[in-house]
Amino acid sequence: MSAARKKPAKKKSPKKKPAKKRPNAKKRSAAAELGISLDLIGNAVIGGRPTAAKSGETFPTINPATGEELAQVARCLSVDVDAAVAAARSAFHGPWAQTSPAERKRLMLRFASLIEANATELATIETLEGGKPIDDTANIDVAETINVIRWHAEAADKINDEITPTGPDIVSMVVREPIGVVGCVLPWNFPLMMAAWKLGPILATGNTCVLKPAEQTSLTTIRLAQLAVEAGIPDGVVNVVPGFGNEAGEALGRHMDVDAVAFTGSTVTGRRFLHYAADSNLKRVLLECGGKNPSVVMHDADDLDAIADHLATSIFWNGGQNCSSNSRLIVHRSRKQELLDLLVERSRAWVVGDPLDPATRIGAMISPDHLAKVLGNIEAGHRDGANCVLGGRQVLTESGGSFVEPTVFDGVEPGTQLATEEVFGPVLSVLEFDQPEQAISLANDTPYGLAASVFTSDLRTAHLAARAINAGTVTVNTYGEGDATTPFGGFGLSGFGGRDKSLHAHHQYTELKTVWIDLS
Repeated sequence: MSAARKKPAKKKSPKKKPAKKRPNAKKRSAAAELGISLDLIGNAVIGGRPTAAKSGETFPTINPATGEELAQVARCLSVDVDAAVAAARSAFHGPWAQTSPAERKRLMLRFASLIEANATELATIETLEGGKPIDDTANIDVAETINVIRWHAEAADKINDEITPTGPDIVSMVVREPIGVVGCVLPWNFPLMMAAWKLGPILATGNTCVLKPAEQTSLTTIRLAQLAVEAGIPDGVVNVVPGFGNEAGEALGRHMDVDAVAFTGSTVTGRRFLHYAADSNLKRVLLECGGKNPSVVMHDADDLDAIADHLATSIFWNGGQNCSSNSRLIVHRSRKQELLDLLVERSRAWVVGDPLDPATRIGAMISPDHLAKVLGNIEAGHRDGANCVLGGRQVLTESGGSFVEPTVFDGVEPGTQLATEEVFGPVLSVLEFDQPEQAISLANDTPYGLAASVFTSDLRTAHLAARAINAGTVTVNTYGEGDATTPFGGFGLSGFGGRDKSLHAHHQYTELKTVWIDLS
């Protein structure tokens, strides 16, 4: 892609019926060859067993890079959710309740080892079903899944209860007990990783669970549950009910025998789970929702080459389909043009193509409908007078898939659609400022508050900006989300009730109990 600005191309319609053929990759990895021969099974997993939906109904899961059907998946309804919750409750009061923290750790470590042994298969399924580049699924998604399960496993026998100070005739204990059956409603953008972020602390603290994967990406969640059974985790501890949000998801949210629901996804859907809880048993609700995250580049930022790399990763990684993607660049006027030129240059390395080709760095949007949403936001940018300095088009239409090229808009005005709405695609909005106070104001000009990045060479500026920006994670001179030891979640419309990762995630899946013993 040339660094010169160019006139935006006319948008191609996303409504064209997908062609039924695979992309023609010159080089195919071992994972790609495996992907062609995989036997993809879409049954639910209830009580440790593969289970068809009681209605017998299924729905297709589609490869977004080709438009091809991959498999038929069980369409679970409320009756199937009832069976899964009953299995989880039985396991919670049965074999899992008798499992010590040390034994839970051993089983979880074995589970992680089985995930590692099946890493190529899992990465390939994740790529086929989610349209994600195979290099990402193998080296990021699966690797992080293994690491997170192991990290929480190691913490299982290292969290102590408390003895409070009392007189000699009283023993006062504060203990943490597992909350019970946890429903987990997962997103389509990181199915394996988000399952691990939930499963790790849920299992380590002695709970059982029912997972509802996004209907677009059910297969790796189903495979995880199978591996949990193979690892020796008792039947019913990990259950999977694939299906649609208004059927299986709502049934899980309203279920009277579910003690907590952990949800990752859109803010609109997250709000529904608060209503479901209020209308049922006041179950605990933990939400990780959307974001409109800023990167703030101060006038004294001293390594624009490195910053351009971080910005490109932030907005183009996973095709921008990432709630923590920094989709707003807020840059000092004096540094903007140089940084934009570097960013456009970096975009050449972000190859859009067949997700099974190891050279691909941006795969497919998850569906034609989502592609239309992304293209609609690009069209809004043009309509609102922003200057498209990079990309802006649907590409690879001959593949039958849903692809869009890396896109950057300069001159985005505060309050416009590109500045305020979560695009969830590889589309960067650029806003400029003159004073640091203006930068912070622009960064906080959103109802979201998930993540942010600040780039500066001044330590004082870094501290003050990090504290002033309203976000659950603020990184300085880097883009990222921390690691397994740091909590992840947001302020405002980005989150509610808890955090993923870290020991804080363990606490939210437990109930505090005071035991007061009078010895007199």
